[in-house]
Amino acid sequence: MTTTDIDPLRPLDHIFTNGDSAIAQNSLPTYALISVHGDPTAKIGQAGVGRQNVYVRELGLALAQRGCQVDMFTRREDPDQAEIVVHSPGCRTIRLTAGPAKFIPRTELFAHLPAFVAAWLEFQRQSGRNYTLLHTNYWLSGWVGLQLKSQLGLPQIHTYHSLGAVKYRGLENPPEIAALRQAVEWACLEQTDCVVSTSPQEVADLREFISLQGRIKVIPYGIDITYFGSLKQKNARQKLGIAANSRMILYVGSFDKGQGIETLVKACAHVLQPFQLYLVGGSLQNQASPEQQHIQALVKKLSLAAVTVFTGQVPQNDLPAYYAAADVCVIPSYYEPLGLVALEAMAAGTPVIASDVGGLRHTVVNGETGILVAPGNSNAFAIAIQDVFADLPKWQSYGVAARNWVQSRFSCAAVAAQIHELYQSLTLKDSVAEIIKTKKLTPVLEKQIQNLLTLKALRQTEEVLLLEQLIESLFSGAVERVG
Repeated sequence: MTTTDIDPLRPLDHIFTNGDSAIAQNSLPTYALISVHGDPTAKIGQAGVGRQNVYVRELGLALAQRGCQVDMFTRREDPDQAEIVVHSPGCRTIRLTAGPAKFIPRTELFAHLPAFVAAWLEFQRQSGRNYTLLHTNYWLSGWVGLQLKSQLGLPQIHTYHSLGAVKYRGLENPPEIAALRQAVEWACLEQTDCVVSTSPQEVADLREFISLQGRIKVIPYGIDITYFGSLKQKNARQKLGIAANSRMILYVGSFDKGQGIETLVKACAHVLQPFQLYLVGGSLQNQASPEQQHIQALVKKLSLAAVTVFTGQVPQNDLPAYYAAADVCVIPSYYEPLGLVALEAMAAGTPVIASDVGGLRHTVVNGETGILVAPGNSNAFAIAIQDVFADLPKWQSYGVAARNWVQSRFSCAAVAAQIHELYQSLTLKDSVAEIIKTKKLTPVLEKQIQNLLTLKALRQTEEVLLLEQLIESLFSGAVERVG
């Protein structure tokens, strides 16, 4: 089956049936997080790995800490990969076989999505898992979720992570996949139960370029404050073997043209003070992508090889040390809907210099936790970097403010609580079960049930029985109405 054989907006009813979908009831709500191309276990910086991988993993772990069962579905990229990886009690990654077990670029994955849907349904049938909700990530997973929603009637939440309409805007020759992607992104906004947007900027982009229809709720990325803020700069530099008096500029991420690494390298060529530039991510020399090879050649051309370190992929456990060791973290992206690297750096107490685009406008407080500059403007980045080294006390104060800012608004626990509340608002069964469990009917839960009853017909015997149980409990006094 090829990409052109698939109607992106037509459910695959003609391929799959849900006749075998009757499965055992679990005592805890079980959520399916779907991230087809973003394996939650992958290391930052390797080919095809970005902030989506971290988002899905951290959300899954935080939901599990709240007592949820979470299965995170991704595609197998190596025949030697384990099918199931358990991260913590209640949270695991499940790799499904869809196409050859090797890395496939995102632009070539769509043709393998029907196989992913089939593998997901087969896993559900064999495992006996009764999923209460789907949370899809990126447009490829969104298409998968729409098929499962159509067949199983499950609520679907969708997070875009990036928008093709923005990414390809202004390109004279957009890739062939662009039109297909926009059609699926439109369907995700109009046909899912709710879109979780990670910034007000993304909401504005969705309304301008995708559709005025569909429900959107803004919930930012969550950061593990304790994890990323675990080291002081002195200790971090000792761990990494970096001189205590070094002036360290840090970049973290993949080597992709849209990340703007070329802008950063050109900016560093104009910095007058001594410094070291650490580029964290990418691959080793003999496995470097074309973009990484381009950056390596540019570093040599600008006589920066002696002060530039290409770390390649680093273990996830080492990332906090790199963030903490740096004097400043630079995010020179041309398009950045999320700003997760900025949040991680700020959680470590490191100020940032970032492009004045997308989600970075809402994660970085200009002049308080760092500086925003025009994307692609290497001179502006150079001036900002020189200011870091010229006035370290000011930038260290930015770092303190940055950590406080992230702690107050972007902690994993706070974000997971918002997302969990959204999940519960879309699943009547969960709302009633929560009342029965706590023996308290709060105004929030009462409103959720009222909204759900107005939005859906009670076709499932299970839901009717739960409501009858709730009513009986209220009359008997076993459940108390509070607030």
